[in-house]
Amino acid sequence: MAASTPNSNLLELLETGDAAYDNARTAYETLLANCCHYDGLLSILMQHRPYFEALPSVRRPSESMVAIPLPNVRSREVLETGGIIDTSYRIRQLPCDVAVIMCDPEWKIKTGIEIVLFIQRPGEDLSDLLNRWRQTQIELGQGVEWLMPRKHKHLLAEGTETPHPLFVVLAAGDEQSASDKSREERIIRGLTGASLPIARWTTEAYEIEGFAPTETEID
Repeated sequence: MAASTPNSNLLELLETGDAAYDNARTAYETLLANCCHYDGLLSILMQHRPYFEALPSVRRPSESMVAIPLPNVRSREVLETGGIIDTSYRIRQLPCDVAVIMCDPEWKIKTGIEIVLFIQRPGEDLSDLLNRWRQTQIELGQGVEWLMPRKHKHLLAEGTETPHPLFVVLAAGDEQSASDKSREERIIRGLTGASLPIARWTTEAYEIEGFAPTETEID
């Protein structure tokens, strides 16, 4: 039996790393696709009771919330040059993965509650998730309008300045490396310590796994 060489060991490590990244990417894309549908969003929101209870109607989810994957927002900018005031609009993408806008199914208006989901992306650690949340706070705090899906153009597009975050952490399965498991524990510990709500997504068979719901109230 031929002995392994340093080059073959390095190649094996690279292939293992590529496979782990591909699996994480597939899990992320699968979850993002599920969150484009109301049943997938409900499964996520159920893991944080205050958000789930904020739904105007669980039986009418398609009329109670608007999901915007990888959302864009528009802001108005006023510039003065030589005494001339010029107003322009700037469109930019938020660093969250999905925006969920609650709506009253009877009155067809927004309720004022907006939830932003942060799905753990391949290779992301605690600081990456927190930085995306902080940047989202900055963007929405400046006063913006959502670029709404065509079927919801009738809704008032003005965004709230106090969004509610929900972090979806990819749960490391038994086949995951010690590094992946350590990252998961670190992320959950950090987010819990920062009083930020968490949901978990199991990569095995891509099924939602229950997580002890937190009780943070919605203002």
